[in-house]
Amino acid sequence: MEKGNKKIIRGWVFYDWANSVYNLVISSAVFPLFYDFKTKAAYIKAENHLSDNVSSETIQTLVKEIPEGTYIPVNFFGWEFSSSVLYSFVLSLSFLVVSFLSPLLSGVADYSGSKKKFLRFFCYLGAFSCMSLYFFDTDHIELGFLSVFLASIGFWNSLVFYNAFLPEIAEVKDHDKISSRGFTMGYFGSMLLLILCLIWMKVFNYPTAWCFVFVGVWWIGFSQITYRVLPNNVYNKKPEKGILWRGFKELKLVFKDFRKTKRLKKYLYAFFFFNTGVQTVMLMATIFANKEIAWPDDSGTTGLIIAILLIQILGATGAFIMSKVSAKIGNIKTLIISVSIWILICLAAFIVETPVEFYILASSVGLVMGGVQAIARSTYSKFLPETTDHASYFSFYDATEKIGIVLGTLFFGMVEMLTGSIRYSVISVALFFIIGLIMLFLVPKNEVEIELKD
Repeated sequence: MEKGNKKIIRGWVFYDWANSVYNLVISSAVFPLFYDFKTKAAYIKAENHLSDNVSSETIQTLVKEIPEGTYIPVNFFGWEFSSSVLYSFVLSLSFLVVSFLSPLLSGVADYSGSKKKFLRFFCYLGAFSCMSLYFFDTDHIELGFLSVFLASIGFWNSLVFYNAFLPEIAEVKDHDKISSRGFTMGYFGSMLLLILCLIWMKVFNYPTAWCFVFVGVWWIGFSQITYRVLPNNVYNKKPEKGILWRGFKELKLVFKDFRKTKRLKKYLYAFFFFNTGVQTVMLMATIFANKEIAWPDDSGTTGLIIAILLIQILGATGAFIMSKVSAKIGNIKTLIISVSIWILICLAAFIVETPVEFYILASSVGLVMGGVQAIARSTYSKFLPETTDHASYFSFYDATEKIGIVLGTLFFGMVEMLTGSIRYSVISVALFFIIGLIMLFLVPKNEVEIELKD
């Protein structure tokens, strides 16, 4: 296949436009607020012995009167958790499953040349799971979190196969630019749908749950552009019987080659830590802001969504700026600067209390969030050896990312459980960035091949 084909690259980039609505509407903005309100409403009803027939206006008024930092219990399979702790634990479990599945399935995809089929399957799994959140109900919270769990698996597993196309469709010199373009498209696409959801909820006062249906339809609809142009079976693989076992053997061969690399391994170690911090902040920021920021009157939901839109706008800007900076000073130095800023952000978050302070913090997050994600992805792609097993190599990247998120979200929830304050959870995330920063300094400038002993 000809690398650098503009039509194929545009189609690849469009999957960022399609899938990023999950990351924004489901992970960051609307669903966390929807979930927070639902759990608070259930708590109010139980505490005041209110019937199910009580008016929604009364419930909304009582929910607004709940003091900030109030412990909101949730019963999950007979166990009681804080609502935010349960949310972080379910996400942790989903990432654990992804980190197990993606290497195994990527070996099958590389052996059989079926990356596009896996991409489509996990896209549809994630999208339909998002749609099913329309029925989310605290009376059947286990089923509701099954949808959250499957949506997360669908989104993150699809990215393994999506990212693996980058080194196949573009020359190494273009990876930073194309990766940044994808993230920029994702930010603008998700921002557009979030604005439409905001109009739907605030202007027309229609049910929030319909926004989850919109996410699924958007994700499936725009992904068709990607499926139309992305090639299937680029290297003309001809699989034989026993595809699962042969896929596993393929993965073992790739892992053996991976162990010989020094720069790629050291970069992946650094990525594990700093990306754990990035993803934990992104996943838990809305929960933190909703619990700890002193929003005036009833402006909390609107104020949070405005902050998230601000992050998206600056995220797109940051991704563009970082690609330019990396072209001047190199990828590793660019990542060192970004991670240093992330450390300062975590420290500042511990003392943030007012909406204005939170908006300033959100602006800082936006500028480094898009850039660090885009450059991290393209750096790994650049460091890959010559290979036809891109999905398997990117499965190591993806598994590293997901195990990190498991650790990060679990650590976040545990710190809140032990200290009783989500603020200590936020500041503790700085530890991941500090370790990642130190390890970035240890990444060699050039690849060094290590001879393995049998």
